[in-house]
This record gives sequence, C-alpha cells and structure tokens, in this order.
Amino acid sequence: MGSKWKKAKVALGLNLCMFVPKTLDDSDSSPSHTEVSERLSNAALLPAAENMEMDSSTPTAPVPSLKLSRSVSSSKSSKQTCAICLTKMKQGSGQAIFTAECSHSFHFHCIASNVKHGNQICPVCRAKWKEIPFSGPSLDPIQGRTSPSPINWHQNDALMALVHPLPLPLPHPPRRDLSRRHIVPLYQEPGIFNDDESLNHETVVSERSPCNKSTEDNDSVRELEIKTYPEVSAAPGSNSYSNFTVLVHLKAATASTTAAEAGSQNVSRNQPSLTQISQTPRAPVDLVTVLDISGSMAGTKLALLKRAMGFVIQNLGSNDRLSVIAFSSTARRLFPLSRMTDSGRQQALLAVNSLVANGGTNIAEGLRKGAKIMEDRKEKNPVASIILLSDGQDNYTVNGPGTNQPQPNYQLLLPTSLGGRDNLGFQIPVHAFGFGTDHDALSMHSISEMSGGTFSFIETEAVLQDAFAQCIGGLLSVVVQELQVEIECIHPNLSLSSLKAGSYPSRVGADGRKGFIDVGDLYADEERDFLVSVDVPATSSNETSLLKVKCVYKDPLTQETMTLESEEVKIERPEQAGQVVMSLEVDRQRNRLQAAEAMAQARLAAEQGDLSGAGLILENCRKMLAETISAKSHDRLCVALDAELKEMQERMASRHVYEASGRAYILSGLSSHSWQRATARGDSTDSSSLVRAYQTPSMTQMLTRSQAMLLGSPSGQRLLQPLLSFRSQPSPR
Repeated sequence: MGSKWKKAKVALGLNLCMFVPKTLDDSDSSPSHTEVSERLSNAALLPAAENMEMDSSTPTAPVPSLKLSRSVSSSKSSKQTCAICLTKMKQGSGQAIFTAECSHSFHFHCIASNVKHGNQICPVCRAKWKEIPFSGPSLDPIQGRTSPSPINWHQNDALMALVHPLPLPLPHPPRRDLSRRHIVPLYQEPGIFNDDESLNHETVVSERSPCNKSTEDNDSVRELEIKTYPEVSAAPGSNSYSNFTVLVHLKAATASTTAAEAGSQNVSRNQPSLTQISQTPRAPVDLVTVLDISGSMAGTKLALLKRAMGFVIQNLGSNDRLSVIAFSSTARRLFPLSRMTDSGRQQALLAVNSLVANGGTNIAEGLRKGAKIMEDRKEKNPVASIILLSDGQDNYTVNGPGTNQPQPNYQLLLPTSLGGRDNLGFQIPVHAFGFGTDHDALSMHSISEMSGGTFSFIETEAVLQDAFAQCIGGLLSVVVQELQVEIECIHPNLSLSSLKAGSYPSRVGADGRKGFIDVGDLYADEERDFLVSVDVPATSSNETSLLKVKCVYKDPLTQETMTLESEEVKIERPEQAGQVVMSLEVDRQRNRLQAAEAMAQARLAAEQGDLSGAGLILENCRKMLAETISAKSHDRLCVALDAELKEMQERMASRHVYEASGRAYILSGLSSHSWQRATARGDSTDSSSLVRAYQTPSMTQMLTRSQAMLLGSPSGQRLLQPLLSFRSQPSPR
C-alpha cells in the first residue's frame, strides 16, 4: 500500500511533509557545527559530480570529468539521508521531513532554507519543483542545531511568491486542497544596505590595548621597517651623475601569531579546525564576495565555488563580517554584512549552498551592489575588501547589445566609489579572479587595477579554493594602513628625476626636491621596493648626503597615525675612482622592473597580432637577466623571473593558446609585479612552483590549510583527486 501511495504521490506531483514527535528511544545526537560545515561543503560537490553529464548542454570551459561509483546500498541509504546536511532522516527524531514531487526527501529545515535563497531545483536530481516548501513561524527549530542569526535577513527580489503546503496528520494521505495553503508575501531588498550587523566593540577594544604604543615608545612594536641602498657606496667627487639610483625598501612587521597559525593548532589529520582566526590580535575585516552564477558556472564550477566559499566562511573570525552578492543577468544580495559567529557562519554556508547557475553575466550590477554594501554600512571594520569572481564576459554593460562602443570601456563596470584614483590608499580594493579559460581577462584586470586590487587567473578549476585561501591569508593579516612614503633630497643641489613605483600613485614636486608614493595597506611580512633616481652634482667634499625617507601610516588596531623616518642616505666621494661594486639589492629590483616592462611590451605586441615579436621581446629579456650580477649570484627572484618569462613565451606559441590562457597569465603576472603582491596563476599556489613572488608567511600557511583540507578529508580525496591530478598536465601548446 505504501509503495502504491508513493507512486501515486509522485505522479500527482504532491509534497508530503511529516512531523513525528521524538521518542525516548531516539538517542541520535545532532552533528557539531564543524561536521555541519564540512557536510554542507561536501554536499555542494556531490550533486554536481553526479549530474555533470546532465549539464552538458550548458556551455562551459573544458574540464576533466568527475565520476563517482555508486553501489546499490548507497542508493538505499540516500533515501534515508538528507542530501543537504548529509545526516540521517529518521521517523521519531523530532524533525520534519519534506518529500518532493521527484520523491527525494530532505529535512524540512534544510530544504526551506535552501528555497528561501532562491533555489527551486532538487539538489539531487535537479528537477524543477512546482510546489515549494516554506518554513513558517510555527515550525519549531531542530533540536541541537544552532539558532539562526538574530539579524533580519531579507529575502531577495529574485524570489517569487511561495506556496506552502501545511503538514498533514498521518496516516491520512495528503489532499490537493488549495484552501490549506498560504501565499507567502514577497520581501524586497532594502533600498539602503544599512542593516549590517553591529561590531563587537568590546573585543576590538581588548585587542587594541597591548598595541597602543607609538614607535618612539618601543622599537619592538614597530609595524614597519625602512632600509635604503644606493647603487654604489662610493663615487668620485669630480663627476656628476644623472639618474643615480637609490633603493627604498619597506617591510611590514611579522605577525606574532598569524591567523593561519592560530587556526592550525587544532587541525586534525582528516578535518581542518574551525578555530576562529580572530583570536589573535589583528584587524577584523569587512569582506564582500561578488560571485558569478551565470549559466556557464553550472556543474563542477559552481560546486567548487561553493566549496571554496565554504573555506572562506570557515576561516573568518567572529569579528570579521561577510556578505555575498550573486549575479547573473541581475544581482542579488544573499544576506547582509554579518559577523561570522557560529550562527552567522552556518547561515552563510546554507545561503551559498543554495546557489543555482543560470542566466547571463552582469558584472557591473554585481559590483554596484557590492559597492553599495560598503557605502551604506552603519559601522566599519578597519579592513575592507571585495572579492570578484567570474568565468565569462559581461554581456550587459561592455559587450552587450546596444553598447555601440568601438573599444570596450571597462571603467563602466566599476562604480566610481571603488575606482577613483583620488582616494588615498584605495580604501576598498577589488581582488578579481578570472575563472577558467573563457573569462574576459582584460576586464577583470582593469577592474582590479583601477580599484587597487589584484587579478588572479584560475586556469585549472580545482585550484580555486587555494587562490581564495592565498587572498584571505593576506587580508586577515593587515598590519599597516594608508601608508604614504615621502622622499626628500638633503643636498641643496640634488633633485629627484623619477620614482619607479609600479601601479602605486606617485608624484614629484615641482621643484624636484620631494616625492610621494601612496602605498595603502600592507600585510604582515609584506615588502615594497621603490627605485628613486636622483641627479647627483660634483663636489669637493668627501661625502654627499642624498636623501631621507619618511613613512606616515595608520595602525589598523589603534587607528593611531604613526610616523617613521629613516637615516640619511650618504655616499662617499673620493678623489680617485676605485673599484665600483654594484649593490645586489638594487640590481635585483632593476631586474624585476625590466622583466615587468618586457611583459607589458610583449602583451601589447601579442594584442596587435605579432606573437613572434612578443616572444622575441621575452627571449631578449631573459638573455639580459642572465648577464646580471643577481643571476650570477643565483638570486631567487632572478630565477623566478626567468621561469615566469619562459612560461609566458610558451603561452604565446599560437594565437589559440594566447587567447585561451596566455593573455590572462601575463595580465595576472603584471598585476603581481606592479603591486608587489602575490596573485594566483598557473601553478603559483603549489609549494614546488618557482613563480611564488611576494607570497607572505600568512598566505603560505592559509594555503597549507586549504590543501590539507582538500587532501586530508576522505570526501576531498574522493571528489577532487581527479581534478587535482589534472593540475600536473601541461597546458595545450
């Protein structure tokens, strides 16, 4: 009878919602928050891996196939297991069970949360439901689960009105009685995003106390170190020198206990810890992720994005706040800027896990809402950033019908509040991630460049989580903010001729006596190198004082403005010319700038169709580097530059290869060198890679945690090993 009733129910397309009181014999314990997080992360991959063949109609970049073997016993167990939280469904457990018209069953709490965020497709078979569950106010929360965050999370404007079939008493069969249904009103997004969760001021104050000292009080608490290197230590006084080079080297302080170290203390062999990394005294972060869920993201891409976002959510601390924007043809905010407490983290995981791929690619609308969250927030954490991920090309603002522009204007994609170069320090940078081989690398690089962020190229989809890990490893270790460097000439007849600062805004005063570089934020252990060119006059004295450096910045914890000055840079001026010894530090930075210049010239040649000329530019640069004193000293930076230039040459072997990966790889490299900050490209996140310039210990430790999570858990090995093995395959030539 039961079997016949189930067949009839499926044929009629009815939903069955059962609520059975918990019995005394039921001793099943609820899963811990750590288990829930891991299961949600794994659940994001399972449906996609099992249904990749079903999504073949959607255009996506070529990806390696994922095949999972399934036994008969697993098919039976799937009917007893909720496919969202991966826990058992058992009558008499005190939990309502929802059975969809496609016959798949879920905990009512899990599927109602899934539907609330716009997902009306079965997570198992991807069938589109006609009747949607809704968790009404009378439904009791599941015992043992973390209660939802008290924040009033608005439903997004993409949701349609939902119809809720009320629970029916058993064993009576359900009836198709429309009078027993409630029409749920539509909740619009608020016009102003000022519903961000309040900061935990008590914790922030307690973190400020041990660091509330000036650099003059205690040298051990300095957040910044200044070193200077003239290109030679002695130059004959009878000669004058134009474009004499002085290297200004800055290094941010080492975090006493970095975020990744704090979290890794409780990491087991198979399960990464969810220890909140904000336990260490560091500046909390406001992070907005703007995620592409267009149709091309269906399948493995979306599953890996959910897992990567799960890693980000799990590694944010209780004082960090997160909001997620999902965009396709339109954009919607999944939830307000919320603290990643236990309840906030669980709500964020459920919201991300509910995402479904469809529609076009409207990057401008996604960034507009991301910027609006930052602009409208009532309170602000010291550090703020936006992460943008897309696998396609914007077909609404730049490349869409009706744009009528001879050349794409990528400035239209970025809100003016994020792209103004007049804003000191680029207060809210956009770190852009191009996903796969079909994204618009030029637009993503332009967005990051205009906002002061970095551009990473995720060529192999399996490294997405590692790329996110490297990025947040830096964001969670900011120790210097709003840094401005001032260079002042000392000798009265000395003048500055140029400042080589990459993408950082720089300027030289009209009289040539002072120069300024706006650096912005520095992560723990980050270094910045700037080459200053001066015109040195002849002199009869034995010594010439060239210049001095002053740094003005803000401590992100205390919000105090700090000032740090260097010693005077001097060179000896003997009468007779002796043996000239070039500074190794100056030489290696010259090599870096020359390599970056060669990369930029080669890219321009390639864009004009001259791939052979582009390859020749890179080859000549490699030959030049090989003759420098840095190369002869086996300098690590010089070796890495040569490896990177060689890789770029190979990615210019043909027009097809350049279009597929060469352009994005070079732009990501240029982004890294111009900002002197690590980006993900190729195999740069692998520990064995030579192309790992600017990677800080905090980034490395977060990468280690990400890779341990992927390879350490049985589910990660089973689901990702085919993709991870694909990473070692050479790119098509």
